[in-house]
Formats: sequence, structure tokens, C-alpha cells
Amino acid sequence: MTDPRVLATGNQPDARLFTGPRGGRITTAVLRDATHWDEVVNALGYQHLRRHDLRHTGLTWMADAGVPLHVMRLIAGHGSLTTTQRYLHPDLRSVVDAGHTLNAHLVAKPDLPPPPPFPSARLHGL
Repeated sequence: MTDPRVLATGNQPDARLFTGPRGGRITTAVLRDATHWDEVVNALGYQHLRRHDLRHTGLTWMADAGVPLHVMRLIAGHGSLTTTQRYLHPDLRSVVDAGHTLNAHLVAKPDLPPPPPFPSARLHGL
């Protein structure tokens, strides 16, 4: 069954599914008031927390869960993968796990030759 909000748009692709209290765009102030943001973060002792921080946390959790970067880009509505990557903040466990993974790879292949010099190093005379 189609949501009545979708039907109310009359198939107009630019129509808003959700509107503010006066029928217009939902502003950050409206969202802050509707969610009682200031009261909630104060009660939790997280006065420094901004709503936008939740996007960083959500995308980082998705990355940790194995959601592919190109899918996270679509979910976040970003135009480029680079923007999505800026939202990802691996925790210490992820960094340590990456080191263990590299170590296991190198131990499994002890005769692995070193990689060739990085191409830009040759360009810069390094």
C-alpha cells in the first residue's frame, strides 16, 4: 500500500514528503525543537554533541559492519566517495585489527618480494 504522503505529492518529484509546522521546509531549528535536542544532550551530559555527529557515527558503524562504501555514499546522499570517506572514523580496535591482518598476510608469505617504488617517488627523484 502506498503511503498517503506519497499519494499527496501528486507524482511531483520535487514535492516534500515531510514538512515543518507551517507546511514549509524542515529547518534545523524545527528539528532541534521537535526532538528536544538541547534538553536530551544536557540530560545525558553530551552538551558537545551535534546532530551532524550522528551521521559520522552511523556511517562509521555501517563501514564497521561491512556495508560497501558505494552503498554508504547513496545512503548519505553524497556526490562522491571521497566525501563519504571523510565521515568514517575507525576506532582503535579497527586499526589494530588492520595491523593483525597485514601481519598474518606477511607471515603467510615470507618470501614476498618488496613492492616496486611508488611511481610518484621516481617523479620527484626520491
